[in-house]
Amino acid sequence: MPLSWNHDRTLRCALGACLLALTGCQVPAIEASRVPREFLGLPRSEMQEITMTRMRQNPPKVYQLGPGDTLGIYIESVIGKSDEPPPVHFPDEKSGSTEPSLGFPVPIREDGTIALPLVEPIKLTGLTLTQATLAIRRAYTVDQKILPIGKDRIIVTLQRRRKHKVLVVREEANSFAGGGGGMVGGGGSGGGLGVGLTKRGTGAVVALDAYENDLLHALNATGGLPGLDAQNEILIFRGTGMDAALRDRLLADLNAGRDPCTDIQELPDDENIVRIPIRFYPDEVPEFKEEDIILQTGDIVYIQSRDRELYYLGGALRGGAQQLPRDYDLDILQAIALAGGQVSSAGVGLANGGGGGGRGGGGGGGTGQAFGIPPSRAIILRKIPGKRQIAIKVDLCRALENPAERILIQPEDTIIVQYTLIEELGNMALGLIQFNFLFSGFSGNGVGR
Repeated sequence: MPLSWNHDRTLRCALGACLLALTGCQVPAIEASRVPREFLGLPRSEMQEITMTRMRQNPPKVYQLGPGDTLGIYIESVIGKSDEPPPVHFPDEKSGSTEPSLGFPVPIREDGTIALPLVEPIKLTGLTLTQATLAIRRAYTVDQKILPIGKDRIIVTLQRRRKHKVLVVREEANSFAGGGGGMVGGGGSGGGLGVGLTKRGTGAVVALDAYENDLLHALNATGGLPGLDAQNEILIFRGTGMDAALRDRLLADLNAGRDPCTDIQELPDDENIVRIPIRFYPDEVPEFKEEDIILQTGDIVYIQSRDRELYYLGGALRGGAQQLPRDYDLDILQAIALAGGQVSSAGVGLANGGGGGGRGGGGGGGTGQAFGIPPSRAIILRKIPGKRQIAIKVDLCRALENPAERILIQPEDTIIVQYTLIEELGNMALGLIQFNFLFSGFSGNGVGR
């Protein structure tokens, strides 16, 4: 049946609208094979885990006394009566006792000495219990001659070990909001790496015994090693160092591009902040020392969340964001598949909820492969130093055959899936044919006569 004038005008209007849609934004991009290596990033799969023993200190074979320790001391006729047995103390979680002890509690003062009746303060820092007993006996039998040599009864035990109080702040304890997973603003298929996360940071003050006051024991006391949603490093803020307010002002000046008016010659991230990587590249083995992971009272252990290690999607796929894996690589094809696209030899099919079709028609949202020609081009917008970005063009069909075309996705990448001009024209033609059949069907049923 020949087309009526009204029908022909409808087709011309649809054709004109499609041609106008083809004049969309075109981003100048570099072919994937021509991108300089320094802009491609390093594969995460080449990284290796840090040895856990590097995060703990090597304790001495025999416990050495220091300020904060509490001794159990019994000196017959001086501390304790001769006709009474010395008091016995058993381990108690509330008091912090670690083993049974005899004697009366005597703390070691901040200068490393203990104060006992009738003698001068006795220096005990760095001594073992055996050496401390000899030092106390010497003070009462040799230095002051208060007790007869060989007839003195002196007992020295360790009643409570010194402790170091450390604040541990962890941000990686995240959970899915609403239990859905998937993409923010999108509705992709999820896959376990979606973003809809609620940050539930935790903070705890832990008291670590002497020679256990290290990073590994602090992590073990607050939930174990950092999870997969944690940053690749652990920060240790020393209790003493740069004034916190001064550091914040200096950071603000640097971020604003102003010359900070201060006498400090170093950047804020100085020796008062220790960075311990969890994973590292073989040619960048961490060089921190044992004293770097030893914690003192007032130190802060900070584990940041990876909530900013995202990549973004747009174009033919529905827009959204996904979190990058921490321990393995994600290339352009895997990223599109994770977002709900179906990558095949013909291009990228749009699965359920994956997004709309081409500008010329094509449609999307069916089950499996969408009607029409799928998009076969992707543009990756990548940030580079100097607050700039480059656009990398990837031919998805070639990427299926050539692994060198599969660009690895980096944090803050934006992936825009596009149709080529030929695909746009093909989808436009298919859309017009589909429209013509539908219109003809309506006309045959008497509609529009």
